[in-house]
Amino acid sequence: MKRIAIYDTTLRDGAQGQGISFSAAGKIRVAKRLDEFGVDYIEGGYAASNPKDMAFFHDIKKAGLTHAKIVAFGSTRRAGISTAEDLGCKALIEADTPAATIFGKTWKLHVRDVLRTTEEENILMIADTVRFLKEHDREVIYDAEHFFDGYKDCPDYAIQTLKAAAEAGADIVVLCDTNGGTMPTEVEKITSEICQALGSVPVGIHAHNDCELGVANSLASVRSGSVQVQGTINGFGERVGNANLNSVVANLKLKMGYDCMREDSLSQLKDVADFVSELANQRPNTKAAYIGSSAFAHKAGMHVDGVRKNASSFEHINPAVVGNARNILISELSGASNIFLKATEMGLNIDRSSPEVKDILKALEKLEREGYEYETADASFKLLVKKIIEGHEPFFELDGYRVIVEKRNGEEDPISEATVKVRVKGVTEHTVAEGDGPVNALDAALRKALSRFRHEISEVHLTDFRVRILDPEEGTAAKTRVLIESTDGHEIWTTVGVSENLIEASYKALVDSVEYKLFLEEQKNTSSEEDPSTAKA
Repeated sequence: MKRIAIYDTTLRDGAQGQGISFSAAGKIRVAKRLDEFGVDYIEGGYAASNPKDMAFFHDIKKAGLTHAKIVAFGSTRRAGISTAEDLGCKALIEADTPAATIFGKTWKLHVRDVLRTTEEENILMIADTVRFLKEHDREVIYDAEHFFDGYKDCPDYAIQTLKAAAEAGADIVVLCDTNGGTMPTEVEKITSEICQALGSVPVGIHAHNDCELGVANSLASVRSGSVQVQGTINGFGERVGNANLNSVVANLKLKMGYDCMREDSLSQLKDVADFVSELANQRPNTKAAYIGSSAFAHKAGMHVDGVRKNASSFEHINPAVVGNARNILISELSGASNIFLKATEMGLNIDRSSPEVKDILKALEKLEREGYEYETADASFKLLVKKIIEGHEPFFELDGYRVIVEKRNGEEDPISEATVKVRVKGVTEHTVAEGDGPVNALDAALRKALSRFRHEISEVHLTDFRVRILDPEEGTAAKTRVLIESTDGHEIWTTVGVSENLIEASYKALVDSVEYKLFLEEQKNTSSEEDPSTAKA
């Protein structure tokens, strides 16, 4: 089976994407996780770019990586300057990494208009820099920048640049679709021609995603002979991004039968993708192939019924293979199968044809007519099911709340204060709290009141707040739907509330958020009682 090397450039090319930034400590954590994941090369940064990248190259040596090679990135020497005098070349040596990647110009347009040098000098710049790095015992990866544009402009000159790198000792030449505008059929054809022209010299692919073909172009190039794929986790990168390694790796292993990464790599795929998103301060893409929360989500009743009978009827792989899970959505399109599978997910023992399933569907239809939407509010739906099936009683009762927003003068920010009065098993608690806004104040007051009775409530924090106007033609009197995302540091859940009053809609979602946390605690306690070995010492 042909082995394909996976080259990750998340920490360099990925970090060039808009809104993407990794701290110095974050870069080390990402590199360690990628090493555990099993990528073959980790490009740590541009050696001559900034002190943070150079510090990474020095610090990563203490991290104890077990598999991946760390790569320093740079360019060919500048025109008219020797490699010994070129600051970029010196920085690549100073980085002291086992491998170095340099990019050079392939396209005559760049040689003429960007480098503003001769075609002959460009060839010498490539060869000199590769030779210089080989003399310093580096594995050299040569990235042929704008290769496909250059090849289509002048094939002979483009091939000359590759041969200059190869003859100087480059271990592999990588064809870069830097503008991301090449079609898969072109990539496949041109890669095949280059592999023939270079003979035994290994070839790789570095695709960008400007036409949303980064993954397709990477796979096309592999089919034609490339033995290395460069890309980024989650497709982070310049403009619209680079080839998404999540999909590249999954497709190579599962769909094309190539040997890449380790055998257990795929089961880590979702965790790695989410980990990198977190450290890059990006929300995970719910629609991402293989690893998104919607990748194996089923909404239509017919689809859910099919999955219940035979999962392969509507799933191209088992979600667990890539560390993901099936997600049964609840909406106006739901059928009995959706309700049955969702209840089973929750550990509730019901029959698909039981009256409770019909009761849930009836309640769902009524609430959705009022403006509720449970497709993304899983926690609220689970509470609804518990109330109908198990006659779940609320953990507390509300006696009342009041929210005040006061602006004392034009210069100061408004002050938000909330008062909440609740009863828990006949005991009343009356609390006041301030917040950054009315909803934040109400949340703080509610949790403050309940924490006296259930300390777990203090662990809950709001992570997202979204408002949807359901009938905009009503203006400020419109009905609003509020979605609140909460976490206790372990689980993440979303709840929903609907009302013409924004504060009331928010309160309903907040109540569900708190109730769901207590529901989770009940589940933990039940499982501990059933299996004492799971109880905390």
